Amino acid sequence: LYAGTGYGGSCFPKDVQALQHTAREAGMELGVLRAVEAANERQKQVLVTKIVERFGADLSGRTFAIWGLAFKPNTDDMREAPSRVIVAELARRGAALRAYDPVAMPEAKKVLQGTPRLTFVAEAQQALEGADALVLVTEWREFRNPDFEAMKTALKQPLIFDGRNLYDPALLKSLGFDYRCIGRPG
Repeated sequence: LYAGTGYGGSCFPKDVQALQHTAREAGMELGVLRAVEAANERQKQVLVTKIVERFGADLSGRTFAIWGLAFKPNTDDMREAPSRVIVAELARRGAALRAYDPVAMPEAKKVLQGTPRLTFVAEAQQALEGADALVLVTEWREFRNPDFEAMKTALKQPLIFDGRNLYDPALLKSLGFDYRCIGRPG
């Protein structure tokens, strides 16, 4: 198990809900599964909370690069994807967003259609240009070893909100980044 922005997809969320429904029909309450669902919904807000703590509740005039939209790498599946909640919350708070995903862009464009101030870009580096911070949501392999110097140059400030703990906090600190991750110091 890894700390992160929560689970998504078509199977696990549906299975948890189905088990709860079956238990209710049998007159039982499965408190553990109810707690799992509630914890997962809270996890989808963790990066938003960290961003609000850093920038304040009104994100008007701020731009965030979003890396990763699918619920997990190696798929285009956007069902129950944590990125959907993160994008919606940041947009609701007035932020402009530049999003990139190596596979899920066509599906993300359908699912996130109509989100204000959301732009889809063709390359990960393009999302960073002039952004206030990077918000890393899906742990795609191509995000594991970025050119950190190019990232620093592209971003307004060297700030990363990492929802998948891809990077070593000590390394990022030594490179001059403000690195905010989930479930560990950093």
